[in-house]
Amino acid sequence: MANSAFIPLREAAPKRGPHGFALWELGFRPFYLLAAWVALLSVPLWALQFTGLLPVALLRGAAWHAHEMVFGYALAVVIGFLFTAGRNWSGQPTPTGRPLMALALLWLLARVLVLSPYGWASLLVNLAVPWSAAWGLWRALRAGGNKRNYFFVGLLLMMGVATAGLHLQALGLLTLGFAGGIGLPLALDILMFMIAVMAGRVLPMFSNNGVPGLNARRDPRLEKLALASLLALLLVDALGIGGMPLLAILLVAALAHGLRLALWQPWRTLKTPLVWVLHIGYSWLPIHLLLRAAAELGWCAPGPATHALTVGLIGMVTLGMITRTALGHTGRPLRAGRIELCAYLAMLMAALLRVFLPLLAPPLLMPSVLISSALWSLAFALYLWRYTPILMRARVDGQPG
Repeated sequence: MANSAFIPLREAAPKRGPHGFALWELGFRPFYLLAAWVALLSVPLWALQFTGLLPVALLRGAAWHAHEMVFGYALAVVIGFLFTAGRNWSGQPTPTGRPLMALALLWLLARVLVLSPYGWASLLVNLAVPWSAAWGLWRALRAGGNKRNYFFVGLLLMMGVATAGLHLQALGLLTLGFAGGIGLPLALDILMFMIAVMAGRVLPMFSNNGVPGLNARRDPRLEKLALASLLALLLVDALGIGGMPLLAILLVAALAHGLRLALWQPWRTLKTPLVWVLHIGYSWLPIHLLLRAAAELGWCAPGPATHALTVGLIGMVTLGMITRTALGHTGRPLRAGRIELCAYLAMLMAALLRVFLPLLAPPLLMPSVLISSALWSLAFALYLWRYTPILMRARVDGQPG
């Protein structure tokens, strides 16, 4: 199973419930919906709090807004994706039914506790979510002998370490600062690496299948350099190393990922939204690296680089993947309609405004936050409108999944 496709379109699943209700049949179904809801609600609430239009502070600061985007939204997408793909890789079941429901409830409890004064309870539950997901994935991979993908288990365990680091800082038990490497920087580097691995595995295939005549290809040496550069970045961030070593890694990584993207010929995908959303999303990775290098040199503030990663790369790629995989796994044609197109364009505009408007016109920071958050939420409102019934109902072709 090691060479199987990264995104399966069919796999065995438990018997579906009555009336075609299928929410708990496979991991992507509940976790894509949960991810979309937390994205829809939490970003505008933070924007209103940040701009002073909401007098009540629901989150304790920017770090906790970022925490919910990483460990709420992004982690939910990752869990749904890995539970679904992990079944195909291993030929073994990943959590479904009651175990899947229990993990979803644990994720929901973690979102509530972050808003509460119960710091230790929040730490334990937020730690339990990625570690429980790692256990569910590892059992399937081990039973199927799929050692090739064990590293995803390790990355989930590291996500747990990252959220624990942030909570321990808040509890005053860890003296590392916000940029100290254990916490959000570590988690963001892990997510960036996961996206890079996924993109290398599937984007050339998706592109060639979706765009007739396209010749998206991979260069093995470039693939190794691109992924190794991100691992090096993760290491220096974890160790808190800056200066010339960090700058060199950022520039090498930006060049490698820019060349990697060029081999996939993104300019030829613009008539196929289900493909171009992933290409444009991935283009934010080298943009993020270049902006971070500029910030390291003192040429700009670090905010644009952070939001190129979070809104641009993570936002666009995950939105593209949760539409594509939801369509494929529910037996529907792999084709984006008007609703999906509007969602993709809203997310793209959110990223452009959040990154470049404060960069070019710093006094417009507050309007950029409000407008981009509204566009971000619009993207996920459209997703929920279109995909809630799809994700809750059985496959249209009668196959399990």
